[in-house]
Amino acid sequence: MAEQTEEKKVDTSESKRIHTYPLIRHSDMNDEMKTEAMELCVTACEKFSNNNETAARMIKETMDKKFGASWHAVVGEGFGFEITHEVKNLLYMFFGGNMAIIIWKCS
Repeated sequence: MAEQTEEKKVDTSESKRIHTYPLIRHSDMNDEMKTEAMELCVTACEKFSNNNETAARMIKETMDKKFGASWHAVVGEGFGFEITHEVKNLLYMFFGGNMAIIIWKCS
């Protein structure tokens, strides 16, 4: 007797989505600052795709020059955080799939 096997079709678009565009998860920045910060993060991650530490340093130093001192940046995958920040100075986003970036200002 021949066995009948059913082939299961796996919809890969539903199982894992890879975002190739910046995906902002949370931000309390004004629109102008948010746009500049998002573009800076994308540029840094593309320029230093193999070195997250250098990308974070570039983001931090550029934000310090543009918006005053005491900016902090974390770039990486699979991290959690709990921070204290100044109001209207936080951006948490994803870029290129699972690369997370958080930037915030505190003094």
